[in-house]
Amino acid sequence: MPNKRRAALAFQAVYYSVTGAWPLFSRRTFEAVTGPKSDWWLVQMVGLLAFTNGAAIGSSLRNPPPEIVRLSLLSAFSFAAIDIVYTASGRISPVYLADAAVELVIAAFVA
Repeated sequence: MPNKRRAALAFQAVYYSVTGAWPLFSRRTFEAVTGPKSDWWLVQMVGLLAFTNGAAIGSSLRNPPPEIVRLSLLSAFSFAAIDIVYTASGRISPVYLADAAVELVIAAFVA
């Protein structure tokens, strides 16, 4: 496996684990950066799913099977798509475009 792919998967695993856990530990700081949220349970659920994906990707860094590579790419594209569509509609903060950029860079190196 190319080193760039492995490095991107490792970065994604850490990125998802940290950003996924963040709203579970500090609503105040999460909302200070991303804006107020009305459905906090949904923020926590998305955080847990991101954390879970990060853990799954991270657990197979030595020799990731094709399913993990697909999980990586589909997760990155899904987060980027939501970030772009809902930022463009004004529904979420433009700070999410930074996440979209990170997601697309991850996808480029994993692909």
